[in-house]
Amino acid sequence: MPHSFGYRARTRHMFKRGFKDHGSIPMVTYLTNYHVGDIVDIKANAAQQKGMPHKFYHGRTGIVYNVTPSAVGVIVYKVVGNRYIEKRVNLRVEHIRHSKCRKEFLERVKRNAAAEKKGQDGERTNLKRVAALPREAHTVVVEAGNEPQTMAPVRYETFI
Repeated sequence: MPHSFGYRARTRHMFKRGFKDHGSIPMVTYLTNYHVGDIVDIKANAAQQKGMPHKFYHGRTGIVYNVTPSAVGVIVYKVVGNRYIEKRVNLRVEHIRHSKCRKEFLERVKRNAAAEKKGQDGERTNLKRVAALPREAHTVVVEAGNEPQTMAPVRYETFI
């Protein structure tokens, strides 16, 4: 077969729908509101070929800069040589979804504000993130009838 360099070349597995995810697109995709400044993930939906992104942008995260009734404009940064170029791509809403990259950060901001408000009486609260510490040391208590057993391998014997 001849080698092809088309717009969707080498996207056989990239654009495929998920397991039990074929068929029509759910209505919630069209009812989701997008605003300028929202952070979105680009993931092409093969059920809708209009407004589909190029394979380079599949899996990228960008910022919404323009909203129209059926599509949004997204700013994505692309590495070209030794610099970043700001690319503006226009995509239909079927090919984007809100990113969860800031979810943990926003939850931490709320948690820190609540802890700061609670600690107004003078006691200091540590608001910094702490890595998982090693487990504390402890002694295993041996109960009666549950003593450790010494095990040894059984000698190999042949019965031929």
